[in-house]
Amino acid sequence: MELTHKVIGTVDNKEIVEHTVTNANGISLSAMTLGATLTKLVTPDKNEIRKDITLNVENVDDFVAHRPFYGATIGRVAGRITRGKFELSGKEFQLDVNEGENLLHGGPKGLDTKGWAVEAESGESEARLIYTYTSPEGENNFPGTLAVKVIYTLTDENEWIIQYEASTDAPTLFNPTNHVYFNLTGDIKKSMLDHQLKLNSDLYGSLGEENLPSGQLEKVEGTPFDFREGKAVKEAVLSDHPQISPLNGLDHPFVLNPKEKGVQATLYDPESGREVELYTDCNSVVIFTHNAEIDDYLIEGEPAKQYAGITLETQTLPDAVNQPGFGNIILRPGELFTSQTTYKFNVRKG
Repeated sequence: MELTHKVIGTVDNKEIVEHTVTNANGISLSAMTLGATLTKLVTPDKNEIRKDITLNVENVDDFVAHRPFYGATIGRVAGRITRGKFELSGKEFQLDVNEGENLLHGGPKGLDTKGWAVEAESGESEARLIYTYTSPEGENNFPGTLAVKVIYTLTDENEWIIQYEASTDAPTLFNPTNHVYFNLTGDIKKSMLDHQLKLNSDLYGSLGEENLPSGQLEKVEGTPFDFREGKAVKEAVLSDHPQISPLNGLDHPFVLNPKEKGVQATLYDPESGREVELYTDCNSVVIFTHNAEIDDYLIEGEPAKQYAGITLETQTLPDAVNQPGFGNIILRPGELFTSQTTYKFNVRKG
C-alpha cells in the first residue's frame, strides 16, 4: 500500500497536510488535515481510465473562504438544528446559529473548519489515516469537551471505511457525517442526473419551512422518493413533487431499513461503469443533489455546476434531538460513540 504526503497550504499559521494512499488496484484516496476532509478519490472506469470521482475545491484558501463542506467531516451535529435550540438534562441550550436562525452542520465553527492532528499507517492490504480533534466546551456553544477520532481506511478490497469515535466530559450532542459528493463520470463538468440510485429505504423525512425537518416520516411508495428498485436520479430531481421542485432537487433524509444487513445504497453511472456500494450502521442517509450552480469559486476553471455531484451522507436522522422517534444523538460521560460507514468501489464491465 503506497502512502505519500505533502503540505498544500497554511491556515492560522499551521501547515495543512494532505496524505494520499493508493491500493494494489490503483485506487487512491487523498485527505487533508483541514476538516479531516477527503480531497480526492481516484478510481478506474470500465476502460481502466482513472479519474477523481468526487467534487472538491482546488485550494485550501477557497475551502476556508467559502466553506463548501465538500468531502469534509461534519459536526458536532450534521444537518440542521431548529433555531439552534435543544434541551438536555433539564437545561435548555442555545447554540451559535449560522443559517438564519438555525444551526447548520455544526455551527459557524464546525469540525470542517478545524485543523486536525493526523497519524498515517500503511500495511500490506490496507492503509489508515487517523484524524483527531478535541472540541472545547463552549465551541459553537455546545456543552462538554468532546474528543473526536475519525479513521479513514483504504483497503485492497476497494473499500473506503470511515470510523467515528467520540467521548465527552459532560452530556452533549454528537451526530457526524462525511459530506462527500460523488460524480462517477469522473468529470465534474457533467451532471450526475443519469446516475442510477438504489436505496434500501421505505421512508423519507419530509421538510418544512427553511428546509427544516417537518418531524414526519413519509412512505416513499408512489412518490419520486422511491428508489427501492433503482432508477435514474433525474426521475426524482426533475419531478414536480412539492417536496422537490421548490428546492430544484433532493435535500432529504431517507430512513434505512435496519432489518436487512448488507448494501444499503448503490450508486451507478452507466457511462463509466463505476459503482459505489454503501454500508452503514446509521439509521439514515441524506441525499443532496447540489441543486444550484455555485460561482463563488472555480473548479477546473468553471463554477461548480448545478447537479455536479450527489451526497450519500450517513447519520442519525437530522434534528433528532428535537424530533421524537428520530434517534438518539446524546453522548454522555463514560460512553464511547462509535459508528462506521463503508463505500465500496466497483466497475461494471458490461
